[in-house]
Amino acid sequence: MDIKTASALHRLRLVSAPEAVSFLLLIVCSVLKRTTDFNAVPVMGMIHGILFILYVLLWADAWNRTKWDLKTAALYFVLSVLPFGGFYAERKLKRAAEDAVIAGRARREGTVKTG
Repeated sequence: MDIKTASALHRLRLVSAPEAVSFLLLIVCSVLKRTTDFNAVPVMGMIHGILFILYVLLWADAWNRTKWDLKTAALYFVLSVLPFGGFYAERKLKRAAEDAVIAGRARREGTVKTG
């Protein structure tokens, strides 16, 4: 994995958890709006919207650089619209990055032959 691909995955990972938190907070704000006089939906909606757009842009960049198959790309997109999906995506991306680092080290040390 080259540095640009690793950076794209890292950026996607960095935005996935805050996007998930903003989504959950937006849900809480929506419930509070309907049950109390507290209305933070406009502010939280804007924050979540910005983070969601950022996630989608970084997802598209990561898909382009990693050459994910359609199933993997669709999984990461669907995770962005599920309330706890961003947390799962972050963990999955972290694991994939760690595996790529291990594979890269093994190739450099000559333990694994490249095809």
